[in-house]
Amino acid sequence: MPTMDEVSGPSRLAEPGERISAEELQLAARNHGIPLEALRYDVTPAGLHYLLIHYDIPDLDAAEHRLTVDGRVDRPLSLDLTDLRTRPRVTRRVTLECAGNGRALLEPRPVSQPWLVEAVGTAEWTGTPLAPLLREAGIDPEAVDVVFTGADHGVERGVEQDYQRALPAAEALREEPLLAYEMNGSPLLPQHGAPLRLIVPGWYGMAHVKWLSRITVLDRQFDGFQNAVAYRLRQRAEEAGVPVTRIEPRALVRPPGFPDFMSRTRVLRPGPCRLDGRAWSGYAQLTGVEVSTDGGATWAAARLAPPEAGGGPDLAWRRWWYEWSATPGRYTLSARATDASGRCQPVEQPWNRGGFANNLVQRVPVTVLDE
Repeated sequence: MPTMDEVSGPSRLAEPGERISAEELQLAARNHGIPLEALRYDVTPAGLHYLLIHYDIPDLDAAEHRLTVDGRVDRPLSLDLTDLRTRPRVTRRVTLECAGNGRALLEPRPVSQPWLVEAVGTAEWTGTPLAPLLREAGIDPEAVDVVFTGADHGVERGVEQDYQRALPAAEALREEPLLAYEMNGSPLLPQHGAPLRLIVPGWYGMAHVKWLSRITVLDRQFDGFQNAVAYRLRQRAEEAGVPVTRIEPRALVRPPGFPDFMSRTRVLRPGPCRLDGRAWSGYAQLTGVEVSTDGGATWAAARLAPPEAGGGPDLAWRRWWYEWSATPGRYTLSARATDASGRCQPVEQPWNRGGFANNLVQRVPVTVLDE
């Protein structure tokens, strides 16, 4: 049986020098990050978008699937996909990032899905806005949390559960959250939540519940596993911690040149080289991206694509670029993003036990050939 710490706290920490386990490798084989060369796409093709599946992909029939809205509402609802498709149709371009992105770079390493920096993607999600549905159901003015239940079922640290996450009622009633049934203009793929999923722009991926089957309004804070135990920032297992919510600012470099097969070290020829990549934040609109070619010793401003009209937080990543004159030698490339809230990517990452919200600057080793 699991110990109290294993049930009430995050997963264990790797021992000094402990290698990736067979269990972690199995998770890494089931899930995948974006190939960094795919940062060239404004919209990530569905097969290249990052993927995390907590339990199994459920076997659902879209023709029979129903969404229930209940709890503290005046008029409970039961809707099928046809009902949802008759409602106002909206498409939003949204960047999703896993809350554990970068976990495997921490020391000591939290033992879980061993992400490096690739757990991200941007897609165009089509569906109907969540807030009007909640208002139609007559959401209680005193509502505190709205719980979203997926059809995927499993055991996590000794707790058998459906995957459930909650949003504060005020967040659920914002205009951005979407009940999505299409991705990049096509019906959702099974692994991406078909036939219906939640999209919460600006929040880490744990909030975007897939295979959505039930929405329940509560007059109290939700105390389910994924909210109260799993996705929390804490230093010690016995701490209550604080919840993981919005995405910290991050910039990624699209690796230039061509790779060494095993190490992925980049090789390129000397001369003018345009470095580029993507940057995003869930807290506020980006204000800048800086680039370093010397491992973070010095930084220079990159050019950043303009934001979408409206002046609010960016829902999707933005392209950045920087002109570099590459001379023979070895380099470490990095980029860091800053947003209007004052948040900036750290050069040294503050550690937390779950390995969440780790936005340490990326380091891309590059060898420029002597020609």
